[in-house]
Amino acid sequence: MISRRSLLAASATLALTSGTALSRTVSGAPTVSKAQIAETMKRATRFMVEKLAYRGGYLWSYLPDRSRVWGELEAYKTMVWVQPPGTATMGHLYLDAYSATGDDYYYQAAAKAAEALIAGQLPKGGWGYFIDFGGPASTKRWYDTIGKNAWRMEEFQHHWGNATFDDQGTGEAIRLLIRIYAEKREKRFKAGLDKAIEFLLASQLPNGGWPQRWPRVADGGLHGKPDYTGLITFNDGVIHDNIDVLLSYHQAIGDPRILPAIERAMDIYLKTQQPAPQAGWGLQHTMDLKPAGARTYEPRALVTHTTASNIEQLLNFYKLTGNAKYLAPVPAALDWLESVRLPANLQQGGRQFPTFVEIGTNKPLWVHRRGSNVVNGEYYADQDPEHTIGHYNARRAVDTAKLRRAYEKLRATPGGVASKESPLLKGRQPLAKYWLAAVEPGSDKNVSGGKDAGTLVGSLNAEGWWPTQLKAMSHPYSGPGSKAVAPGDFRSTDVGDVTDTSPFDVQNGPVGISTGTYIDHMITLIGALRSAE
Repeated sequence: MISRRSLLAASATLALTSGTALSRTVSGAPTVSKAQIAETMKRATRFMVEKLAYRGGYLWSYLPDRSRVWGELEAYKTMVWVQPPGTATMGHLYLDAYSATGDDYYYQAAAKAAEALIAGQLPKGGWGYFIDFGGPASTKRWYDTIGKNAWRMEEFQHHWGNATFDDQGTGEAIRLLIRIYAEKREKRFKAGLDKAIEFLLASQLPNGGWPQRWPRVADGGLHGKPDYTGLITFNDGVIHDNIDVLLSYHQAIGDPRILPAIERAMDIYLKTQQPAPQAGWGLQHTMDLKPAGARTYEPRALVTHTTASNIEQLLNFYKLTGNAKYLAPVPAALDWLESVRLPANLQQGGRQFPTFVEIGTNKPLWVHRRGSNVVNGEYYADQDPEHTIGHYNARRAVDTAKLRRAYEKLRATPGGVASKESPLLKGRQPLAKYWLAAVEPGSDKNVSGGKDAGTLVGSLNAEGWWPTQLKAMSHPYSGPGSKAVAPGDFRSTDVGDVTDTSPFDVQNGPVGISTGTYIDHMITLIGALRSAE
């Protein structure tokens, strides 16, 4: 994923309104000149734009000969990925580079990315995880083969045909359209932006939440379970990411419909909190506000990391509004989290809380799987902490003490003081010139970072890309999974048998081209370029 300066956080609000420099800068004296940095940035970007992009868009990883390419799963060469760090994030990076250099080449690269997104925009105005310029038949073939056989990637096993808010894909695309339109007010982006904002407003549920997918479809169920994608969705930050998008639009463009939509969205956090003594939240909630399950390895339960995230958002909402009603639910939520802390013998690697907690009993729920592929395999939950699934953390690290300190500090701060810099209350103002702060660990495991500007200048190869040893690969599609379970223990692995198309970690993977690595390295170079001014 991508770390950006979210408008929901107080520190980020200050950064966005003041134009504070990126946090990632080169320590110590520069080892390379400003001219060398600028030349390296330009050479790397020319390769991405002129040699790698497809119709202005990007995937996540490529073998150097392009014989195999990936987004979150293996992709077709006619595809571009929307989900970060894909096409929209590349557009943001180009705009950051444009701000740092004034070179119109970067602006035009961002424009090409935005135009790719608009070309692949769904009729209602949102986006799926990817755009396939090969057309509907190509998309269906991908879902029927690669997508359908990715055992642990249930979001790809069915072609819903609608837009998704999962993993910030649609949100990232809308943010790019907001930002690039605000930059020069070019008409070529206006219709796509208007369509996207209409989609965001139309998809908001009457109760103020947002579903994972919209519009709802009739045949969305999977593995014999009802469709979960139309429920109120906190999972993967759906609701607070949409609030952030609306705040950006409110700040840059303005629309009288935006503030009421934000207020309804903030209030769904209050409505869905469960009563004490289990005053937490689920990944998703039904229309009667009760916790619900999602994917088959996400059972109906209260969820500790979602509860912690929602506490953080409630604190942010107080900073946005100054309204104490957003602080009121926090103590009970923190008390509930403390009540489910695991005993020391069940904690692992600093993760002190179970991910899932059974409603009513307050006991941990542990998720397991059996089988070897999507055809013969299944997920289930019980109260056995052994041999839990490896691709979804069974335990979570939550700093309840830090959250409580933040709450107490805000409780002692008058609302007018806490919300003094709120973009919600300030209205129209210029957007930040720099948006990307870092590439964070997430679904894309092939990102390589942590290098200084001097190293990056020296390591760009002759063709114009940074060689990246790929840390995640996948089995090529070889046909549907067998009903017979293959030999081996797949209980805690990322991938099942050879028919499973899910990505998995590899040792000594091939050298390839990584979009996320390019973004990471460009963030470092932009920081170095700005520090040299």
